Amino acid sequence: MVNDNNVLTNTIRFACILLTTLCISPAWATTLEPIDNPIVVQRADPWIVRHDDGCYTFIGSSPKFDEIELRSACRLNDLKIAEPKVIWRKKEKGPMSVNIWAPELHEVDGDWYIYFAAGNADQPFSIRMYALKNTAENPMEGEWTEAGQIETPVDSFSLDATSFEHQGTRYLVWAQQDADRSYNSALWIAEMDSPTSIKFDTIAVITEPTLDWEVQGYKVNEGAAVLVRHGRVFITYSASATDHRYAMGLLWADEDADLLDPDSWHKKPEPVFTTNAAVGRFGPGHNSFVKAEDGVTDLMIYHSRDYKELRGTPLTDPNRHARARVIYWDAEGFPVFRPELVD
Repeated sequence: MVNDNNVLTNTIRFACILLTTLCISPAWATTLEPIDNPIVVQRADPWIVRHDDGCYTFIGSSPKFDEIELRSACRLNDLKIAEPKVIWRKKEKGPMSVNIWAPELHEVDGDWYIYFAAGNADQPFSIRMYALKNTAENPMEGEWTEAGQIETPVDSFSLDATSFEHQGTRYLVWAQQDADRSYNSALWIAEMDSPTSIKFDTIAVITEPTLDWEVQGYKVNEGAAVLVRHGRVFITYSASATDHRYAMGLLWADEDADLLDPDSWHKKPEPVFTTNAAVGRFGPGHNSFVKAEDGVTDLMIYHSRDYKELRGTPLTDPNRHARARVIYWDAEGFPVFRPELVD
């Protein structure tokens, strides 16, 4: 007897090889619930953790940049109606008193950490990286305490810390301005020696904003997110001003390469995800990755506006909404983010 599922799978794979086109898994096609976008309104820089029980915890930038909140749901489509829990508020003055940006939630060695960026009310754009810690099993419970600044050798504008473990080593990737202030931010990587500190002698810069699409309005590489698949370590990042010119790029290295060697990293010359007025997507970026409810399908979580003309400035216009979409893979094992049929 012919197995119809195997026939379908092989047909799709054959089409991918012939056409280098987009693949979707038959399992996804039949079981994944349609995504009701946006999944959370007025939350930029979205980050989601999927727990062992299949439920999700969401975190993102609050529109007034004054607090950090979490929300949880067992369906992605329920995150927008989940009750948010404020777990930390900005200081009245000094460090961490303004511009609370891009928090990320990570479990490291059994504890929970939130990495975020913040400025000083006297110098709002003196942005540096900080951490909160919670030892509870559930990040929605327990007490969040301040775990200090994540320091780097250069005391300059720094933000968007993300952490990942690969082949037994934990890394930090973040965005930082160089000492000469020749750009707004590049992506740096280092080995971590604790959940809140890095080894200074391992630091490397893996991408700087040099391409035309990366320097629109500002010279920016920021908002890194890591995905290890198909023998490669992929890093997406965002570039340019945070209006309709904001867009996403892609780096990759071989999974067995020295990730602290800048020569291990390759960069696509063109952006991989951009504004598309035809589908109402403006300034997409600062993404993260998470598994869908089937536990198999990779999703990209990102923010974008649904109009071009800002209502104020990029920072005062609150309408960057969190959205989700399925990641496709081409025949060479690279992620594809742009098929407009799923917008």
